[in-house]
Amino acid sequence: MKLVVGLGNPGERYAETRHNIGFMVAARLAAAAGIALKRQGYQGLYGVGRLVGEEAAVLLPQTFMNRSGASVASACQSFGVRPGDLIVVHDEIDLPFGVLRIKVGGGHGGHNGLRSIVESLAHADFVRVRVGVGRPPAGGDVSGHVLSRFSSVERQTLPGLLDQSVTAVETILTRGSAAAMNEFNGRDNAA
Repeated sequence: MKLVVGLGNPGERYAETRHNIGFMVAARLAAAAGIALKRQGYQGLYGVGRLVGEEAAVLLPQTFMNRSGASVASACQSFGVRPGDLIVVHDEIDLPFGVLRIKVGGGHGGHNGLRSIVESLAHADFVRVRVGVGRPPAGGDVSGHVLSRFSSVERQTLPGLLDQSVTAVETILTRGSAAAMNEFNGRDNAA
């Protein structure tokens, strides 16, 4: 069983913010596969089905970002998900808006959702799809930046970025993380 987790914050207030790009990608992935994210459990919303031929669950934790680990650990335990079969999609301020990178393992890089997942799982051996949302202007507030909505210019290319992120997850599922890193990490895929 594969588990794809989109990180974000619950509620309308955060729905279209940079911090919720993980939710957006996971919801788009699930919709494309006909997986309804209507089940409640594991402190989140989830659905189970097939993603590009693989049995998978898609999870949107509803615990707020800094407590995502409780939801992810519960789902991993229940579904019997091995570390390499967990894919976490999240916003990344250290990448310019529109740049996509895939990574396996590593630290949390100051991302509170990743920090919570690593602490709850007691390991960091999962796949991350890092979706660039950029940094605030010099001296700007990082928290305010990630909790803000996309600019009108960003919104024009956001659908393409979401589609590309879905394709990256599908590539991980069909060809493995190493092949996906080779395909996506070398691209100049900035929006």
